Amino acid sequence: MSYIPISNDDRQEMLARLGLDSAEKLFNSIPEENRLKNLLNLPAAKSEPELLDYFEERSRKNLYDQYISFLGGGAYDHFIPAVVDYLSSRSEFISPYTPYQPEVSQGTLQVIFEYQTLICQLTGLEIANASLYDGATGAAEAVLMAHRVKDRKRLLVASTVNPQYRQVIYTYGKNLGLEIVELPYDQRGRIEARGLEAALNDGTAVLLCQSPNYFGVIEDIESLSKAVHHQGAMLAVAISEPLSLGLLEAPGKLGADIVTGEGQSFGLPLSYGGPYLGFMACKKEFVRQLPGRIVGQTVDAEGRRGFVLTLSTREQHIRREKATSNICTNEGHCALRATIYLETLGRTGLRDLAWLNVQKAAYAREQLTLIPGIKSKFSGEVFNEFVLEFPDSFEIVGQKLEARGILGGLSLKEFPGLENCALITVTEKHSREKIDLYVQALKEVL
Repeated sequence: MSYIPISNDDRQEMLARLGLDSAEKLFNSIPEENRLKNLLNLPAAKSEPELLDYFEERSRKNLYDQYISFLGGGAYDHFIPAVVDYLSSRSEFISPYTPYQPEVSQGTLQVIFEYQTLICQLTGLEIANASLYDGATGAAEAVLMAHRVKDRKRLLVASTVNPQYRQVIYTYGKNLGLEIVELPYDQRGRIEARGLEAALNDGTAVLLCQSPNYFGVIEDIESLSKAVHHQGAMLAVAISEPLSLGLLEAPGKLGADIVTGEGQSFGLPLSYGGPYLGFMACKKEFVRQLPGRIVGQTVDAEGRRGFVLTLSTREQHIRREKATSNICTNEGHCALRATIYLETLGRTGLRDLAWLNVQKAAYAREQLTLIPGIKSKFSGEVFNEFVLEFPDSFEIVGQKLEARGILGGLSLKEFPGLENCALITVTEKHSREKIDLYVQALKEVL
């Protein structure tokens, strides 16, 4: 195949075949007033050295290293081993596309199969798909999946679920005639038991909770499971900080029917918001309603182990009315990075890293709540995030901290009654010195 551009003679021959004498007449269907007649207002082209100088100058405006960040709320700054960048950038994985032809896609298929296996081990469930877009769409797909399984229109969503996840759920469900009910939280920062009991009925399809939830508090998944299953409904658990699964019991073992979430913590940099990685797993009995696709292990005609796309329930592959979702990518490169990250750490490494996050968060909360006027808002157990209540609006406190080079947390002003509260996140990258600097800066600010 030649990649040499066509000549003027080629162009004239093509126009002649179309019965036209100029390329301009190809655009006759576009109204004259809507056609651009002048050149685009773009800067002149730069040479390669000029282009490098330009971007180096722009990069100096980034202030990443000038701040100590205690932000979280669904996006977490974890250390990424160098092996993740190295292996995931190998030429074999640079541009993996949907592996429709298994005979030429064994490497990509094997990685996805291993990824699914890891997600099953972490969530305690039997089936995992080949990943989704992100945690928010994963949460929406989970409640829609339960709606299909149960053929019920009432969806219960905890108000402690990430606000962005809830917005996506409302967007997905607004034209489907679904009833979405948000559940209140108690003083522990968990789903209020009385509110759940009042909301559950025989028309309920699912309860979606998040654990650790948006306040960093760990929900009682086992109790929630018993309550919803008593009404014949399903329990879906969203997880935005999957590193917690290195320490906490797998939700599937506590009764969850569907577990979904955001895999960004597993080897994906923050990258200004993406691309991220949605994971999802479920009980085997619900596999036909699982969105996306599944890679399976088999043997070829000669008895050798191989991998293939086993199930694809998206609208591109089957009749639209039978499709579970329009999910049309499995975030393959992100799933690759997550697989390398998890297999690099292993069971022991993941557990040790999770425990380190717990210890550092506990130290930070202890030191910060010793400052007069600051207290913990909720009494529930946490992983690596917690909510603090400040004497005044955190918006003002946060601005003063930022002036000192510290991003002190996420304001919770969108939650009624939490206008003076902030969500603080501490990971393994926060040394004792950084935490102590935050404490000292906050004392000065207050």
